Amino acid sequence: MAKKRSVTFWVTFWVISIIMLVAWFVFLQVRNRNLAFLNRVVSVAPISQESQDDLHALVDMADYVLKTNGEEKVFLILFQNNMEIRPGGGFIGSFGVLKVKDGQVTDFISHDVSNFDGRIPPIVAPPYPMKETLKIDSLKFRDSNYAPDFAENARQAEYFYHLGEGQEQFDGVVAITTNVLSSFLKMTGPVTVPGYPGEYTADNAVLGLEEQVEKNFSDQGVDRGDRKAIMNPLAHEILNRVRNFSLARKYELFQVILEDLRRKDIQLAFKDEILQQRVERAHWDGKMDSLWKDDYLMAVDANLGAWKSDYYVKRSIEHTADFSSAVPHATTSITYTHTATEKSWLTKDYQTFVRFYVPKGSWLTSVSGNTTGPVFGEEFGKKYIGTLVQVKLGETKTVTIDYDLPQSITSDAYDLKIQKQPGLNDVPVGIHLIRKNGEREDRNIVLNQDFLW
Repeated sequence: MAKKRSVTFWVTFWVISIIMLVAWFVFLQVRNRNLAFLNRVVSVAPISQESQDDLHALVDMADYVLKTNGEEKVFLILFQNNMEIRPGGGFIGSFGVLKVKDGQVTDFISHDVSNFDGRIPPIVAPPYPMKETLKIDSLKFRDSNYAPDFAENARQAEYFYHLGEGQEQFDGVVAITTNVLSSFLKMTGPVTVPGYPGEYTADNAVLGLEEQVEKNFSDQGVDRGDRKAIMNPLAHEILNRVRNFSLARKYELFQVILEDLRRKDIQLAFKDEILQQRVERAHWDGKMDSLWKDDYLMAVDANLGAWKSDYYVKRSIEHTADFSSAVPHATTSITYTHTATEKSWLTKDYQTFVRFYVPKGSWLTSVSGNTTGPVFGEEFGKKYIGTLVQVKLGETKTVTIDYDLPQSITSDAYDLKIQKQPGLNDVPVGIHLIRKNGEREDRNIVLNQDFLW
């Protein structure tokens, strides 16, 4: 298998993310390796507990990368295209192996996952309904992030990497979505690439690059093997601008990257237990809350065979918990709107396998709006109800599940946790609680990070 030994576009962006995350602290203390002092300062700083957890995790991550005592740290980087949404954040089109020693990047190796998958033997059966929708007989690296829990996806990625004869042993796994590119362009402003038409902005870059590497390259006389050549000069142009940022501007970028971590556009899993505990407290680990015992919801989509249609598909969620009858009952709906009206190289009729994760012990009473199913299962301490849904071009469709909640959940001390799916941001959610006495409470949120009622 051929290897590309270059600073590829998405690897570069991940490295920039890490550099910018630590830059503020590096400026203050790293020259003296005084990161322990920073942790003490954070502990007494007059900031929220969430901010303290974020900053503790940041300081420990900086310490981990900057002080390796002469040993290389090796990381597996997953690049997830959330224009084709998958449970873990997006289709894994490529991955990288990053090596760091005492704060210096010593090596990058990137792989096209399609080429790498050719080395993986067909020994793992695909989960439902991949065989039926994607017409595949075995699971490979590209489809391995099928869990809504990043710790599980990280383990699966390592498993398939080694199944494909990869030789590295990893100190951590990092996943990023294409939203990180938009984050940087919000800070740098529009960027042009010499030799290529147009400019790339936070609003058009993801779609523009997709069109460039999938379609426009042929009209420009670019060989197919070089169709992604635009990535490196674009990344270097952005990197040069970031390097010239003032300290104040770098701190603004740090805040932007911090938001990407909170939105699960960057997810982290480290083998170092102490560092991973910090990451978990900051909620950068992308884990499902398997210990939560009250009302719970996580809606998880898997685009199966609908190309890059998630660029055009908008979602909204409604959740009602009704305790006014003898048996507590819930109704959850997802409304999909396919904003594209014509088939193109990018999109067609949408097809998703959606799983509703609800409290263990819930009992489905009805489902509507689905194409096939439903199917059921239990994992991560929750019950899931899964069904295949198809949404035609220009169509709006709502899929609804009605189910009884466990009797242990009451309105007297009602708590609800909604966890967001990585790669899907700005999802409107309406929450409705009907208490035992008939009183009603309503809340409307935009789901950009996990939510607690």
